[in-house]
Amino acid sequence: MADRPTLTTETGSPVTDNQHSETAGVGGPVLLQDHNLIEKLAHFNREQIPERIVHAVGIAAYGELEITEDVSQYTRAKLFQPGAKTEMFARFSTVAGSRGAPDTARDPRGFALKFYTEDGNYDLVGNNTPVFFIRDAIKFPDFIHSQKYDPRTNQQEPDNVWDFFGLHPATTHQFTWLFGDRGRPSSVRKMDGFGSHTFQWVNTDGQAVWVKYHFKTNQGIGFLTDAQAEDIGGKNPEYHLQDLREAIEAGDFPSWSLEVQIMPPADAATYRFNPFDVTKVWSQKDYPRIQVGTMTLNRWPENYFAEVEQSAFSPAHFVDGIGPSPDKMLQGRLFAYGDAHRYRVGGNANYLPVNSAKNATVANYRRDGVMQFTDNGGRTKNYEPNSFDGPVETGREVYAPLGSDGPSGHFEYEHHADDDDFRQAGDLYRLIDDDAKERLVGNIARSLARVSRDDIVERALGSFRNADPDYGARVDAKVKSLRSEGPFRPS
Repeated sequence: MADRPTLTTETGSPVTDNQHSETAGVGGPVLLQDHNLIEKLAHFNREQIPERIVHAVGIAAYGELEITEDVSQYTRAKLFQPGAKTEMFARFSTVAGSRGAPDTARDPRGFALKFYTEDGNYDLVGNNTPVFFIRDAIKFPDFIHSQKYDPRTNQQEPDNVWDFFGLHPATTHQFTWLFGDRGRPSSVRKMDGFGSHTFQWVNTDGQAVWVKYHFKTNQGIGFLTDAQAEDIGGKNPEYHLQDLREAIEAGDFPSWSLEVQIMPPADAATYRFNPFDVTKVWSQKDYPRIQVGTMTLNRWPENYFAEVEQSAFSPAHFVDGIGPSPDKMLQGRLFAYGDAHRYRVGGNANYLPVNSAKNATVANYRRDGVMQFTDNGGRTKNYEPNSFDGPVETGREVYAPLGSDGPSGHFEYEHHADDDDFRQAGDLYRLIDDDAKERLVGNIARSLARVSRDDIVERALGSFRNADPDYGARVDAKVKSLRSEGPFRPS
């Protein structure tokens, strides 16, 4: 037998026996002095960190972003310069389910990307839909509570889902995406990704534009029907995870074409939709997509916990030439994501290998904290300014300043000429073909028919009617048809 490494404790001491606990004699009690036993059990008790409140079911892989076009007129960000190749990490996830839930569930998919640039890490934390349910982060806890497990039944309850929907008409657009074909992708390789929010790009002259990101799958869009997904998910809850891993390991590397929409700042005030409202899209007739490059996933993680569970993304992680917009939902996420990781993984989460900057020098005055596993700054001073050659500020803004237009207060989104909560949902409904309409209506009705209160059902139907009269009428008819068959509670 070839020489093998010696089994040790966490501090490197050799382990004498990993098969039997140390006891007081052959039949005596176990001794507390068996350090390997105590360390092993104590570590086992602490192996699991708290799961993510949302996006707990995750799939991830490494890859590369290659820029094939010239968009330097819009941004000075180094990762978007012609010919640039940037190592990156992508995590796809469902929103509502806890770990162990089928990854084939009808749910939006998180589309989180971490780019290891020479200016530090840039995180783009989006979804596989171009819009979201709500437009203000103050409603996010309420929305998630309505979609996750009920306090009494500990199940997702249609009453809660549809009650929130009917009381927040802005959800109509995203619900139309969610219950359509793209709400159940056949593979994470066969879905598009979006930054969803509006972001800011700044060029070398300091000129800013507004930008939206689109990652268009090069594998073609694929979807599962409810029946297919329930069958597949019942047999293999990690079906999408296995599909991506097997494709990458077989050398069939999935790729996405990165495209952007660019809006001049002067257009924002008068555009027919509020360009910072994440429940809306920009018309591609008004702002056509511009080709930028290709994202390819080509390496599967070696250890799921270390690289996927401990991965931490935050939309506040910008690099020079990229910044936020006044999108209220994005503004709330700039704080919430980093804080979630400080709670879930720890204050030093950004130093873990999967999260650490790979191509940039990290230099700051932050020290200590739970699980500080770097050299903690060594002997260098931990205050600024100092007279000992410590790191200094650049004085250069990473992105252009956002304007302020009045006194502080609690305000609704500013409405533009064509802004309402239903127009774009109706446009999406009218865009899809008749077969897709039939599937959309059926998917909605099978959930809505389970609601116990008629007023909640009627309120939801009103939103669909406002989006398109045919849309509402067909959902209404399908719900009545399902209910006429008796108490509707599918297994």
